[in-house]
Amino acid sequence: MNRKIGVVGLGYVGLPVAIAFGKQHKTVGFDINKERISELQKGCDRTHETREEDLKAADVHFTSDKSTLLECDLIIIAVPTPINKHKQPELSPLIRASETVGSILKKGDIIVYESTVYPGATEDVCVPVLEEYSNLKCGEDFFIGYSPERINPGDREHTFEKITKVVSGQTPEVLDVISEAYSSVVKAGVYKAESIQVAEAAKVIENIQRDVNVALMNELAVIFNKLGIEIKDVLAAAGTKWNFLKFSPGLVGGHCIGVDPYYLTHKAQEVGHHPEIILAGRRINDGMAGYIAVSIIKEMLRKNLPVRGATLNFLGLTFKENTPDLRNTKVIDLIKELKDFGLKVAVHDAEANAEEAKRLYGITLIDKTELQQTDFLVIAVPHQEYVDNRQDYLSTLSNNGIVCDIKGMVEVEDLIGRQSVWRL
Repeated sequence: MNRKIGVVGLGYVGLPVAIAFGKQHKTVGFDINKERISELQKGCDRTHETREEDLKAADVHFTSDKSTLLECDLIIIAVPTPINKHKQPELSPLIRASETVGSILKKGDIIVYESTVYPGATEDVCVPVLEEYSNLKCGEDFFIGYSPERINPGDREHTFEKITKVVSGQTPEVLDVISEAYSSVVKAGVYKAESIQVAEAAKVIENIQRDVNVALMNELAVIFNKLGIEIKDVLAAAGTKWNFLKFSPGLVGGHCIGVDPYYLTHKAQEVGHHPEIILAGRRINDGMAGYIAVSIIKEMLRKNLPVRGATLNFLGLTFKENTPDLRNTKVIDLIKELKDFGLKVAVHDAEANAEEAKRLYGITLIDKTELQQTDFLVIAVPHQEYVDNRQDYLSTLSNNGIVCDIKGMVEVEDLIGRQSVWRL
């Protein structure tokens, strides 16, 4: 592989990509966030996705100087693609990254996008920007490809090198170059998609499939709750069948599952199709915070516990366990719902960055030692810290208190006195 790699965007996706390439090839890692670059140069990754020894082992030049990308002839763009308040694709980070790369583009360069988009976005949105800022012609002077990211924050098993990489290219020759580049670092191998649009579509449906399945579990959880049946027990029984898919109910947030479906539904509606199942799944999952909040109030009233003005201890704010990632966390929706009922919350998170929690959501995270005795404990995110030290945290609950255990971390045997547990 004789291409010089550049990676644009060094977040949860881009950094692992840059490190993987940097272990095998000389690589440039670019990000517009100068503070982020300074931290990485010092061997610190605030996302906890990359270990300090891996940062040191990789030959990556971390920089916020775009001119350094002139050294590169295969540039990978891995920037966030969120949604706006209207749940429409927010492509401005992708467009800005394309402007940056377009301004340093040279003849013969290949640009590979990893950011999640709807089918057609790479060619319809990104290419015109690259052409405008480079004064070059795509397909003649430079070429593009698409390789959907599959990074799973907090997952130490399914890492970048161990996940089959889908690749696509503008031409068969470009596809071969991109395939060779990724094959040099991805031990699990690559899969050559038929086209860029096929690769784009494959990415969004990976997460739509999970979203719809979790929505089914959430709806079943509501039904079984009304029937007085533990869904945890039902799933354990049903899971003994060889082809039963093992999903569980919960809050669905983050930068992928809670976002990607809206990219495909946006494109579907553009071409005149209203996606029933996908949007139904989104409605169910987006409504779970409200359902849990009402259930908490009902449980408090059943035990004659005070509601208005009462303080709840909250464990976990991130969108999932064992990661500091706060993006699009649905825990904040639950907190807001409870505050609307007049409750106060004391939030602890074993992984999240306190400054980021304050900046993004106005939440002041407290230390473990600051958790006071309360009648209600919400275990929103089962970080390993909480699993390993559950009795320490359960000790903040009164003898007549209630645990709201969203992800099924607590067993009845863990409780004392007249403590009880409510689960999805």
